[in-house]
Amino acid sequence: MRYIPNTDPDRKAMLDAIGRSSMEELFSDIPQVVKDRFQPLGLLPKSEMEVRTELGSLAQKNDAAEATSFLGGGIYDHYIPSVVQHITARSEFYTAYTPYQPEIAQGTLTAMFEFQTLLCELTGMEIANSSMYDGATALAEAAMMAARVSGKKKIAVSHALFAHYRRVLNTYCWASGIEILEIPTIDGRCDLSGVPSGVGGVIVQSPNAFGVIEDLTGVKESIGDALLIVAVNPVSLAILTPPGELEADIVTGEGQPFGLSASFGGPLLGLFATRKAYLRQMPGRLVGQTVDAAGAIGYTMVAQTREQHIRRQKATSNICTNAQLCALTATVYMASLGGDGLRELAMLNLEKAHYLEQQLSKLPGCSLAYGAPFFNEFVLRVPVDPQQVRDSLREEGILTDDPAHLEVLGVTGALRFAVTERRSKEELDRTVDLVGGML
Repeated sequence: MRYIPNTDPDRKAMLDAIGRSSMEELFSDIPQVVKDRFQPLGLLPKSEMEVRTELGSLAQKNDAAEATSFLGGGIYDHYIPSVVQHITARSEFYTAYTPYQPEIAQGTLTAMFEFQTLLCELTGMEIANSSMYDGATALAEAAMMAARVSGKKKIAVSHALFAHYRRVLNTYCWASGIEILEIPTIDGRCDLSGVPSGVGGVIVQSPNAFGVIEDLTGVKESIGDALLIVAVNPVSLAILTPPGELEADIVTGEGQPFGLSASFGGPLLGLFATRKAYLRQMPGRLVGQTVDAAGAIGYTMVAQTREQHIRRQKATSNICTNAQLCALTATVYMASLGGDGLRELAMLNLEKAHYLEQQLSKLPGCSLAYGAPFFNEFVLRVPVDPQQVRDSLREEGILTDDPAHLEVLGVTGALRFAVTERRSKEELDRTVDLVGGML
């Protein structure tokens, strides 16, 4: 957030210079419904000390930092080891921008290369780009890539996709003239037996919006020459079979669980991995390893398929940069935990989520919505208005997802709980007791 202490005369002088009479006229193109949601803080020109004091007072009103969070749906409340912030706060990293000159950007390029390597190991894919904006746009870019590779302007999409992923996907496909065909679900899983013919790609999320783990065995063979696109929770890949081993063509994901704070919904990190055969169709950029004139190992950008680097009509994407500081954060996080640590992290998420589900399902009228295996979040049917349960839990300092997120997917009378390693047994038991008291 930036605070610019312009006075009224300052603002008037700037408006006069651009031929506008007021701030309202300047932003008249923005719909009123958007303006109503984002109101200014109303801070008057003050000294730095006064501004810090006032902002500190406003921050005290935010109870979320002290709450017990079961929020999920793509952004999760994970513990961030102190080493992550210690390394990423070094000035070499947070001041560095696009490394156009490799001779002075070897540190940044090395980190990008390591990020790509770790992502390939995690997903079982052959190549990965050096990050994208977030999981939703990475998935949308994958749909566009599938249409380019296949030459088909139709994409089949699982119904069990995060609602915000679907909204972004709809926008990208609408603008690109790509038709979306929806694949229904059975017991919370994508019914891949009914994939429409003539599509260029098939999008499946696993674990999906219900937390359910999709069975991708044999899917690639059943969809013909369509590209199989899998959106993942990267933490789950520490214990699940990597999509690359199940013949996925593109793997995308949200990298926020790897060391990035949930904050207020960002910053996020888009993960994107694919097969080497599709290198020239992959959006974003790729860092490669080489040797210099003296034979020493060095790193440089080897593929940059965006419109700023090649002819506009040949670009695969208009993504303008990469989320490098976020990618560095994920790299430090994965390296600090190592393979064994990531597996332990995933198992803690799995076991704690199943413990909470088992205890809640014992309450009268409560039951797991779907019988298929799930990872670290699940959908629980409740015998009362789920919004009332959510509001009551919030008053007790416990946060759960808005039931409306499930209603968009056709699920009513239910709540979604996401459980991470941060949740203690005492917090889980207290949640069960509170829900039981409401019922």
